[in-house]
This record gives sequence, C-alpha cells and structure tokens, in this order.
Amino acid sequence: MGFPEVTRLVRMRLLPLLLLQLLPLGTQCWARSPLRYDPTWESLDSRPLPSWFDKAKFGIFIHWGVFSVPSFGSEWFWWYWQKEKRPKFVDFMNNNYPPGFKYEDFAVLFKAKFFSASQWADVLQASGAKYIVLTSKHHEGFTLWGSQYSWNWNAVDEGPKRDIVQELAVAIRNNTDLRFGLYYSLFEWFHPLFLEDESSLFETQQFPISKTLPELYELVNRYQPDVLWSDGDGGAPDHYWNSTAFLAWLYNESPVRNTVVTNDRWGAGSICQHGGFYTCSDRYNPGHLLPHKWENCMTIDQFSWGYRREAEIGDYLTIEELVKQLVETVACGGNLLMNIGPTLDGTIPVIFEERLRQMGTWLKVNGEAIYETHPWRSQNDTTTPDVWYTSKPEKKIVYAIFLKWPISGKLFLGQPVGSLGETEVKLLGHGQPLTWTSSKPNGIIVELPHLSARQMPCKWGWTLALTNVT
Repeated sequence: MGFPEVTRLVRMRLLPLLLLQLLPLGTQCWARSPLRYDPTWESLDSRPLPSWFDKAKFGIFIHWGVFSVPSFGSEWFWWYWQKEKRPKFVDFMNNNYPPGFKYEDFAVLFKAKFFSASQWADVLQASGAKYIVLTSKHHEGFTLWGSQYSWNWNAVDEGPKRDIVQELAVAIRNNTDLRFGLYYSLFEWFHPLFLEDESSLFETQQFPISKTLPELYELVNRYQPDVLWSDGDGGAPDHYWNSTAFLAWLYNESPVRNTVVTNDRWGAGSICQHGGFYTCSDRYNPGHLLPHKWENCMTIDQFSWGYRREAEIGDYLTIEELVKQLVETVACGGNLLMNIGPTLDGTIPVIFEERLRQMGTWLKVNGEAIYETHPWRSQNDTTTPDVWYTSKPEKKIVYAIFLKWPISGKLFLGQPVGSLGETEVKLLGHGQPLTWTSSKPNGIIVELPHLSARQMPCKWGWTLALTNVT
C-alpha cells in the first residue's frame, strides 16, 4: 500500500479510532495507581537511573534495515538520493538499478535469509557487552517487527517475513546475560502525515497520534525493552511528540517501569538537557567527567552506522582505538555504545565480528576495571599520557589502565599516593604483586614484570589494580 492510501485511511477511519483508544488508555493508567512522575521534565528528570545501566558500561548498537540493501554511503541513503540528490548516490542508482526503481523496491530484496538470532546472540555475548540496542525503526520508517500501524512497510509483511525484534529478543534473553534494548526513530523522512504536520509548523499532530505513539506503546508492551533509545525529532518540539506524557506512562505504568532506561532525544531542544542518560551528539566523547550519566554512541566504521559495501579497511577503527574509546569513556563516567551494521542477508561482517571478539578477549582480563566501577578523583594521569583511572571505593581499589607499555619497564603514575606497608599493586591477569616506590612530591613508580609477548596477560592495554592509595 502506498503513502497516499495510508493518508486516506488514517483520516477517514483510523485517526478518530486511535484518538478514542488512546485517551481511555491514559486515563485508566492514571486511575489505576498513584502518580509517581508527572508528565513534566522537572518530574521526569528526577527519576533515578536504574542502577544496572551505570554498572554495565558497555553495549552494542545494531543498525539494520532496508538501507542495508543498497549498503552504500550511509544509512541515510534514501534521504541523500531522493531529497538532497547528491551526485554520488544518484550515480550509484543510475549505474546499478533500472530506471524507475524506487527505494520501496529495496524492501523486497531485504530477505535476511541468513539471519540467525542465536548466532548473533553468541557473537554479542562474546564481545563482553552487557546490553544491546537494535534499530527497531530508522528514519526510513520500516519496522523490524510486524507493527499494526506500519501497514505493509515492515519486516513481517515485506522482505524477511519475520519478526526480527521478537527473534532477537528471545535469543538474547535465553542465551546471554545481556539486556535487550530498542532504538526507535520518532519521525520518518517521507511519511505524508509527518510532512503535513511539518508544513503546519507542527500545529497539527496527525503523525505522532496515528503512528509514533501507538508504535511506542506497542514496542514497550510487546517486547519490554530495558533500553528505549529515541532518535530523530525532525525538528519538532517535545510537546508535538507528547514525549513527557509517554515517558510518564513508561516510568509509572509500563511493564518495564522499574528497569527501563531512556536517552535524551525526545524532541528538539531536549538533547543533553532532559532524559535518563545524555548522548549530546553522535560519537560524543568529552574527555572529562560530566555531572550527569552519559553515553558515547559511536561506530566501528568511522563514516556510517549502516553497513557500507564500499568501505575500505582504513575506515574501520582498530581494536587499539576501540579499547581507548572504552577506557576514556568509562573513566569519565560514561557508557560506550559501539555500533555494528549487518549485511542485507543478516550476517555480521567478519571485520565487525573480529572487533567484537577482540573486545571480549580484552574485557575477560580487564573487565574488573570497567564493569561496576566509578570515576576516580582524577580521570586520567596528567604526567604520563594514555593512563586512565577508574575505581571501586568499597574495595579501596583504584585501577590505572595504561595503553602503552613503557620501554623502560617502569610506569610512572603521577596521581596515586601510596603508603608503605599498605599499598599493593597488581597487574590484572598476572597475579603477583609488583614492586613500587614513591615519587616526590606525588605519585608512584611501578616496576612492571619482564614478560614475553606470549606471557602478556592481554594486548591493546593493561590494568594495574592499586589497593589502598589516596
């Protein structure tokens, strides 16, 4: 069914019905239990972030959709081709597809015939991550579940003919210890109801009432995600999206009210201002401690969130660069959400799988310095570069994660102050206490063990556990 028919049906039959359905739902919710959070940012922002999220530290983002079929340039392919008409994208279509080919025609080719939710779960578990966030719907509007509000523009009616969200949710929950999360784009580039609302300067709310809000309720009630990662406000303010009322329901009445975490992308002006945790911008890494919990969402492919067939090896971050991103982010109080882009047939490209498994190997040794840690009084060492600190105050341990092994075999840490007879220094994965001496006026010098390449507990970064330092 095309968009004109969708518009006509919504106006004539579905919009009045949805209005009648949504209003009783809201009033019944408020009547059923005392209101804990009001539908205002002041009240919603007072909700404590569920503790699991800060403890987790590391998650995997998955961008997958119809854009994975052309797999060229970016997941913004449709916009760049049809709206901005960038020559690179126009030429790609002219050279590879017949005249008259529409973006909607890519959905038929999105078969996902090799998609195995259990295989994905195994790879994601091996990464050492503690949660995942799957794109349930990107700005193209195609839903990876059989939404009753998307007509045939979804993965159950088109392409895979499968409920991708359900399959992955089951595999993650049955086979891993990861928490399951969902990304959802509020707006859709070319949906006629959104474009009409936009033309009215968002004085009308046809699109959120008939599409966005029903789908959000459907997602939460059906799949019960522990992360609801909103995005794509389309320039519309939060009151157009009715974001605060939805979040009040999410926090007060939804089946995930005690566990769900949300981000800060709930309308123009809300980013880095309101929400459960802040993202502030894509690939946000401030390099210093922030007063509010935040997340660094970033990509292994430096130039795209979706899979690109034309990507070159130099476009992908190395494992050394990824470990550095993780360490810097956690030291400054953030979580790292590292993105991969599967192919149109549902496989995780080997370069992404390699990076995921490498990260998991590193975390098996150094995870003690990442998971359930807190920022220390100094986030990084101001004397020796590429040294970052985390801590577990309850155990009186400070972790010094260093990304370069000194040629001298001696590591100078300018921030910790040791006490003879009390301070102990260990290299994670090595076991034996290390010799250290005090440095004047501050800091300590640690004698690192003489190890061959085979004897090294890990690669790409190492951790010293410092007990009883100030």
